[in-house]
Amino acid sequence: MRGIVCLVMILSVTGVNADQNWPQFRGPSADGHAASTPVAVSWSEAENVAWKTPIHGRGWSSPVIWGDQIWMGTATEDGKEMSAVCVDRNTGKVLHDRVLFRNAEPRFCHALNSYASPTPVIEAGRVYVHFGSYGTACLDTATGKTLWERRDLPCHHWRGPGSSPIILDNMLIVHFDGYDLQYLVALDKRTGKTIWKKDREIDYGTDDGDQMKAYCTPIVIEVDGQQQLISPAAKAAIAYNPRNGEEIWRVRFAQHSATARPLFGHGLVFINTGFGKAQLHAVKPTGRGDVTDSHVVWRVTKSVPSMPSQLLIGDLIYMIHDGVATCVEAKTGEKVWQERLSGKYSASPIFAGGHIYFLSQQGKTTVVKPGRTYQEVAVNELDDGFMASPAVAGTALFLRTKKHLYRIEN
Repeated sequence: MRGIVCLVMILSVTGVNADQNWPQFRGPSADGHAASTPVAVSWSEAENVAWKTPIHGRGWSSPVIWGDQIWMGTATEDGKEMSAVCVDRNTGKVLHDRVLFRNAEPRFCHALNSYASPTPVIEAGRVYVHFGSYGTACLDTATGKTLWERRDLPCHHWRGPGSSPIILDNMLIVHFDGYDLQYLVALDKRTGKTIWKKDREIDYGTDDGDQMKAYCTPIVIEVDGQQQLISPAAKAAIAYNPRNGEEIWRVRFAQHSATARPLFGHGLVFINTGFGKAQLHAVKPTGRGDVTDSHVVWRVTKSVPSMPSQLLIGDLIYMIHDGVATCVEAKTGEKVWQERLSGKYSASPIFAGGHIYFLSQQGKTTVVKPGRTYQEVAVNELDDGFMASPAVAGTALFLRTKKHLYRIEN
């Protein structure tokens, strides 16, 4: 479709090959795709582990990579201390380990979540570490020192924070969809000062704040020369002008607590609606106002995950829900195949070296080939389970379990 392109969210590279970086949640292009470089398809605690580094505390933040550094967030079990950890990509040695925020009385956090679930975003010289309303900090990657921080953006996350920040030009954009307040904000990434703030203005149809929460990370696309910030929330997904927060279009739905990052391809935006019988909607992003009845091309209502994001590879979408892997047609939503895998799933799958990787809460990774038939390549197991999504740089996989960070490489 003419006039519609995706803004690939690769941050500017200075002296480093983009294939060597994984700068944000779901990677350089924000869709779980790694470079085509071959990576390992089989491993165990005794095979293809280049190094294994303990990461203290509890944090489901995915690792982000720039050059020789890997950054992630973590927190104490009780949420009273929130930290940023930097690991040397080549050796696994911890380079920086800083407590950024201390909280006297943290609010409740659900067992499936953590106080450090949002994934940082990194660029040359700076990493932006986010813990929801508990605090956002910009750190110098060479020294680990704080360049600026914000602790004045309120939100009762109710079951813990989850939305990750993104960078767009000079802006750091963050969602705050909580029990009490729901809004998004664009900060000046250089100073931390607010550029714009936009309340959700959604009719949730209830006074129950639990139905107003969401944990999504937005994407940016371009339609007819205009950028759109595709921003899922509870009960609706809204496209905003990222320069000023003005609304362009919205789609309504019944679900809440959405976590999956949207996808874009074939002229369609793919939106996961979240908990409460999750659905996958394919939306034409060319409308204005409420386009629920006019621009939703198809909906999938069965076997749609509540937490892991989908993968779009060619003409097919792949997803995992409660141990059931499903493949559907991107243009129609028609089911192509479905296969039951073992375990429960929170981490989002990735596509690397021509293979799909599904990582379970129990520590198993099922590797399959994309295509119109289910083709299992390997099933690998580590000692602990996965809540964080993986990262890829060069020929190495970086897997964060509940207690360790691994470099997996042939």
